[in-house]
Amino acid sequence: MNKSLLIIAVGNPSRGDDALGPLFLERLAEGRELLHNQDEIELLTDFQLQIEHAVDLEGRALALFVDASVACHSPFQFTRLQPVEDAGYTSHALSPAAVLCVYGQINPDPPPPAFQLAIRGECFELGESLSAAAEVNLASALKFAGQLLKQPVVETWDRLVQTDGR
Repeated sequence: MNKSLLIIAVGNPSRGDDALGPLFLERLAEGRELLHNQDEIELLTDFQLQIEHAVDLEGRALALFVDASVACHSPFQFTRLQPVEDAGYTSHALSPAAVLCVYGQINPDPPPPAFQLAIRGECFELGESLSAAAEVNLASALKFAGQLLKQPVVETWDRLVQTDGR
């Protein structure tokens, strides 16, 4: 049986700030005090989203996608996702919204409510380590995640949408 909350983090630990997603999960797992009701939370990390991740959403009450971003404000941005067909997608490198769309194509029911936590990154070069700014942004995102995980219910998360830590 699937756990009710799935947190999917995406990124490449070898590409500087692109490691923000995997590091978020790593630190979340280390700081077990943030994982209230940890028996109901599954953590999953991958280099990029693929169509197969739609299957990971089956049976979930809630999903959170975590990734680095150069497009969001610093330190992070929290948004509600809706399924969107990505006209240019292939079987690799989907957006979270495209994963939700694939879910709808293979399941009779709509996807679970899903949110994205985009953490601001600046340096994505191969072989680079996490930048100092990204480290600060990651700490802010983890603190915010503590609020989310205290009450992992859609209504509470909807009230926190558009919070960007500024």
